[in-house]
Order: sequence, then C-alpha cells, then structure tokens
Amino acid sequence: MENKIARYINVNGNLMDLTRPKVMGILNVTPDSFYAGSRKQSEEDILLRAREIIDEGGDIIDIGAYSSRPDAENISTEEEMSRLKNALTLLNREIPEAVISVDTFRADIAKMCVEEHGVAIINDISAGCMDDNMMPTAAKLGVPYIMTHMKGTPQDMQKNPEYENVVKEVIYYFSEKVQKMRDLGGKDIIIDPGFGFGKTLEHNYMLMNKLEELQIFELPVLVGISRKSMIYKLLDNSPEDALNGTTALNTISLMKGANILRVHDVKEACEAVKIYCKLVVGC
Repeated sequence: MENKIARYINVNGNLMDLTRPKVMGILNVTPDSFYAGSRKQSEEDILLRAREIIDEGGDIIDIGAYSSRPDAENISTEEEMSRLKNALTLLNREIPEAVISVDTFRADIAKMCVEEHGVAIINDISAGCMDDNMMPTAAKLGVPYIMTHMKGTPQDMQKNPEYENVVKEVIYYFSEKVQKMRDLGGKDIIIDPGFGFGKTLEHNYMLMNKLEELQIFELPVLVGISRKSMIYKLLDNSPEDALNGTTALNTISLMKGANILRVHDVKEACEAVKIYCKLVVGC
C-alpha cells in the first residue's frame, strides 16, 4: 500500500515529515523489560544505547522506566520519575540534539519530562485510560501524543482477552479517543494499534492483516512489534531469536501504511524503511 498522505508533527518547534517513515529506538531504563537486551540502567549503558540508536539511523529515542510487559511489576510514580530524571539529565547533557519520547501513562511524569527535561513526544500505552489527567495534560503541553489501544492493564491484559471483532473494536476505540483528544485541543495525534496489549496471537495477526484500515483517521500510525510474542510464539523461538521475524513484520507494516516503527534493532528497521522507500514513489 502506498502511503501518499503527507503527515507532519511538530517536534520541538520543527516539523517532522512522517511521509517517509521514521524509526523510534527503544531505551528501557528498567530491570524487567521482556527483552533482556533492551534493559539499560547504568549511565554508561544508557548513553551507549542512546548513541547507538542515533548512529544506526534512528530518528527518535523512546525512553521508558515502567515495564509494560504482561504481568509487569506496578512500580510507584516516585520510582518511575527517579529512573527517568537520571536518564534524561544524562541525555540532555551528552546528546542535546536527540529527539526524545517518554513512554509513560502517568500525567505527572509526562508533565515533568516535557517541562523540566524538554521531552518532545508523549507515548501513552493506555490512551488516557490509566490516568484521567493524561489527555488534558498532553493537550495543554502541546506535544505530539501517541495513544495506544490496550485492553486492561499490563498486569492483566493477557488474561483471556476477548473480542467479537478485534479490528472493528480497535477502530471504534480510536474514534472515541481521537475525538476526545481533539475536543481538549490536542494536536499531532499518533495512533498505535497496540500489538500484544490485550490481544492473543490470533488477534494480533487479524489486526496486522487489516492495518491499512487505520488510514481512515488520516493520522500517523505507529507500529511496535519488535521481538514480541506474536513473532516468537508463532516461530517457536524466543525474543532473542526474533529479529528476522521482526524485520518481516516491520516491512509488512510499512506496506500497510505505518509511519513510525518502534524497535529494538534500529539498523535493521532503517534498512527496511530504505527498501520500502525505494519502492514507493515520493517516499
């Protein structure tokens, strides 16, 4: 599918053109993210990972301090804020030009990261469902806001999720959430269908098969499937062995209209984008 709709978001006062898909590299300052290779806690490891993302062609660094894997520990706001402050202070000092997104569902965390540390994008896995103040806060801050479809919470989302029609329910969910955000004055909305967030393996592939239907919103679409169970369970391997499957699904996502790929493996994702753009005129 050719993605011909020009899409721009305001990032730190500059327009980022998402017509050519962008790559968002994952930087987890957590001890328990599902993919061990993404866990970075020391200052040296955090800085090495951030520079790796940029050097390999990544456009955005997505930093998270709260693991959203199934059955993840529910850490306190204070613990999440402490982890993020340390990492953001370091990145602002050493790589001030980096475009940083913060992966959080808490409004107070988002406000602190944007106002005190210049974070450019808010990435909310709950689309405001886990903190009623998140959408009003994001709208007031005036930064791009990524809203994800998730059924339940990280603690219970994979306990027998059920849908009558997963594609229709995700579209209806976004129709409500997007309108709410617009009513609050929010701009630069990005939608993430939430692969692995309250969905079985079958639900994930049904949604991937119809991903292009999200184009109805004429909004940027982010896809985050990097090394997830929808890949390694289907291929009967592990997160560590799921790079090839990730690249295959990332390429399919691009062909179906994805504007941002959220990944662990930046170099490989950038190569997929380059090949996709060679095929799509004007990309």
